[in-house]
Amino acid sequence: MSFPDRIYTNEEVKETISQIKKGHKHNLRITGSPPFKEKVEQALSLVRVAGYFDFLRTYIRNIIEIDGLTQLHETEAAIWANRYAVENPVDAASLFIQKANHMREYLEGELYYGGLAEKRSTSKRLEFLKVLKEKSTEIEVKEECERLLKSWKDHSIIY
Repeated sequence: MSFPDRIYTNEEVKETISQIKKGHKHNLRITGSPPFKEKVEQALSLVRVAGYFDFLRTYIRNIIEIDGLTQLHETEAAIWANRYAVENPVDAASLFIQKANHMREYLEGELYYGGLAEKRSTSKRLEFLKVLKEKSTEIEVKEECERLLKSWKDHSIIY
């Protein structure tokens, strides 16, 4: 079997996990307007710099522009994002990693929503920002990572 088109039933989840254990990585597809695609590509370049690209494409198949609330659509292994969610490439990159972590937890049968799940996924997002800050050679990226980390620390008990 190949990677399922949708991931909804127990059988589809089991097949997805089996494919991931065999090393399956998605050819990440971006669907949306040219400005959306450009911003997503900028964010993905930062995901690569931090060394998280394989993690992202293990769990996420598509990043799709929508006119609505940004969310993970688990049954499609897709991130539905609006144009505002990708405006800041550093923040968007960390959001993509957070959603990939949600998807991982969904597949592993963990409770992937609610307070504790949000805490775990936000921790993964902050971990990503710290790694990106360390690995990036661009001063602007390092500064934006620091600004976002400070913002999370100032407004959260998760940090």
